[in-house]
Amino acid sequence: MTELDVTKAETKATYEEIKTYVLERTGLKVSHLYIAQLKAKHGIIERDCYNKPKTEGDHIPQCPPEKEKAIEEALRHFQMIS
Repeated sequence: MTELDVTKAETKATYEEIKTYVLERTGLKVSHLYIAQLKAKHGIIERDCYNKPKTEGDHIPQCPPEKEKAIEEALRHFQMIS
């Protein structure tokens, strides 16, 4: 292996790295929920959510469009999506 060879785990950014990138670039604060929603939208599913709503009527906030664009940019920056 050369130093250019990296594993998939090494190219993944943590939620904190994504949050920091978005905050520094756009000034927007994003939640782990919004990041998870965007990762799922792009097929990056690491595991099932164990903290699901107890009833079907529970409201789950959806990521606003401006934050969605910022998170997608961060995912592109960290080469998690193209």
